[in-house]
Amino acid sequence: MTALRQRKGSKGSKESGPEVLNQRFYPSAEPLERTSDGVWTWRTVLWVAIGWIVGISLGMLCCIYVATLHENDLWFSNIKEVEREISFRTECGLYYSYYKQMLRAPSIQQGLSELISDNATESKRTINLLRRMNIYQEVFLGVLYRILPIQAYLEPVYFYIYTVFSLQAVYVIALFITSWLLSGSWLAGALTGVWYILNRVDTTRVEFTISLRENWSLPFFALQIAAITCYLRPHLKPIQQKVVLWLMFLATLCFCLTWQFNQFILLVQALIIFTLDCLDLISTEQVTCLYLVQVSSLLSVWLLQFCNSMILGSLALSFIVSALFVKHFQRGLKTGGLAARLGKLLLHTVLVLALTFTINYLAKQALQLRSDEHIFKFIKSKFGLGPTRDFDASLYLCEEAFGLLPLDTFDRLAGTLLAYPYLVTLIVLLVMLALLTLDNLCDSSAVGRPLKGRFEERPICMRADVAYNLLHTVFFGLLALSTMRMKYLWTGHMCAFAAYGVCGKELWSLCLNMIHCNTKTKLRLIRYTVPLAILGFLYYKFWPKLMTEVSELREFYDPDTVELMTWISSKTPKTAVFAGSMQLLAGIKLCTGRVLTNHPHYEDRALRERTRQVYQIYAQQSPEEVHRILRAAGADFVVMEDSVCYERRHGRGCRLRDLLDLANGHIMDGPGDNDPDLVHASHPRFCASVKTDGPAYTALFTRVFQNKTFHVYKLKKGKKRAKADREPVAMQD
Repeated sequence: MTALRQRKGSKGSKESGPEVLNQRFYPSAEPLERTSDGVWTWRTVLWVAIGWIVGISLGMLCCIYVATLHENDLWFSNIKEVEREISFRTECGLYYSYYKQMLRAPSIQQGLSELISDNATESKRTINLLRRMNIYQEVFLGVLYRILPIQAYLEPVYFYIYTVFSLQAVYVIALFITSWLLSGSWLAGALTGVWYILNRVDTTRVEFTISLRENWSLPFFALQIAAITCYLRPHLKPIQQKVVLWLMFLATLCFCLTWQFNQFILLVQALIIFTLDCLDLISTEQVTCLYLVQVSSLLSVWLLQFCNSMILGSLALSFIVSALFVKHFQRGLKTGGLAARLGKLLLHTVLVLALTFTINYLAKQALQLRSDEHIFKFIKSKFGLGPTRDFDASLYLCEEAFGLLPLDTFDRLAGTLLAYPYLVTLIVLLVMLALLTLDNLCDSSAVGRPLKGRFEERPICMRADVAYNLLHTVFFGLLALSTMRMKYLWTGHMCAFAAYGVCGKELWSLCLNMIHCNTKTKLRLIRYTVPLAILGFLYYKFWPKLMTEVSELREFYDPDTVELMTWISSKTPKTAVFAGSMQLLAGIKLCTGRVLTNHPHYEDRALRERTRQVYQIYAQQSPEEVHRILRAAGADFVVMEDSVCYERRHGRGCRLRDLLDLANGHIMDGPGDNDPDLVHASHPRFCASVKTDGPAYTALFTRVFQNKTFHVYKLKKGKKRAKADREPVAMQD
């Protein structure tokens, strides 16, 4: 709907004891050089300081880069306010509208009260937005902007977008720290940051979807991964562990508070921790602490979101409770021979999963929770386990973002030399993990001895922080392969993991051992030379492309939507209720403040049902039925889009009108096969037929606005209506 056009005139220490033994195949974390009394030397301090400067600089570079792209794509600084707001597409506009609402409220207290008791987001309903949606970030920024003395020189919209872009700097710095901790060299962090920026198409989409919840939450998720990596490092002192655990909790809390899908991400992470525990790669104390951080974060969000039932009914919470419960009562899990331990692990896994689904089912029944059922419908339909005609599931399945990861993704990743070291590191470490797991399962005498002592006695061992990051990239990689939208959870960490493979000791020690020339000098020479060579190649190949990209100037251009928003703001009552597509209505709320019948935040069963009903305007329905549905939703006006009514973006069977026809049991438009149980509809398609101005339609609907893209109709109502609903509406062609 929104077009972009080219602007005129623009161009397109010494190691000893167990350390030496471990370095044969898998060395521990590289120690920092210290004096005899344990104080860092000046060279160490200088080296670490340079590393921090490089990390912060890369973070700022990424922030400036995406901000420049956003400005150049839209000419954001030069367009009108309504055009700026229209650029917040789909659900982005809905979230930004609450930031705008907080700023326009007479006071902070009044703004919070309006959000807690909101009756403008869904007509004929009063909802608690802080409970329903993850908009604490908009509230926080709204309050912060009001109390800071910056109103005179920084517009509210810039305060908002600059905050989101700044979080990209946090994201890069968190990945920088993770790879530095894993490899012991900040060169790995530098390589991580460069790869993240060069693979921007696959690592982030923040420059054109600013308000999406993932752009707020993923930087905190990266911070949490860095904290977990630090917590699982060997030789950490108790006070350091406590500090890191608190940092981990804060990062997890912010991550959960800013994204409604937090429970599903934490479920994957809990499965990683469970796997590490079953494979005996981390201690029981570490397992318990990691689980408790997740539970504490989820329960804190539950309280902050006014006891949101989706949290208590989440699979993540049910799984963690089940894992801790079974682990406490199932004794002798890690004793016996290989066959006995495999049998016990299988039984342990079955018990945990069975208890998880039991607790989750009972919790949902007790809470009468059905808000997240559309996600499970989507998963079932995606893998052929559920009905294929379900409207909610089909909305997801027909979008490219929820399909399999395209193969051209790997071509782009290979073009920046990211895919090759990543795959080599992944394969080698998976083989080592398999050998180590087999050794753990066969060595029953190891039970009861500390992990550190056991690893020091083995020629092949794996640090707990490395094992976690290995399983993290495997689990989230599989998730990304199955659903393209989830790749943003994987590709950023992929950069850190690949950089660790290039700059860490593990792979190079293995290679040098194979040719019998593994010395400390050669190992250090390779670990510093190879990443510098890669960075030099990337600079030579991509720097000119980056300069060309940031010099391309475009301009926001969407006159039809601007005309629609201007007409709604000036020609309709402020209390008017609008019906239409979810994406358009989010923009209407942001630009005009009018009341909506439905919106893109889909995590509510009643709203999903209302959306399906409102969408009958694009189905084969009678004008009487459509009028009845819209009146039941409280609509005064309905906006129909030609781009939806005559959609060509999707193929037959995935167009919105096709999904509605299938859900209604009607034969779809156009040539092609139909299921034998489908029947011909008794009425023509409403969105097309209403434009004919036939008597059956004009008796119920009056056209009040139209342009090349949009058609707005006012519903004719009975005499007993409020005065605001009887205000005259100007007609515009």
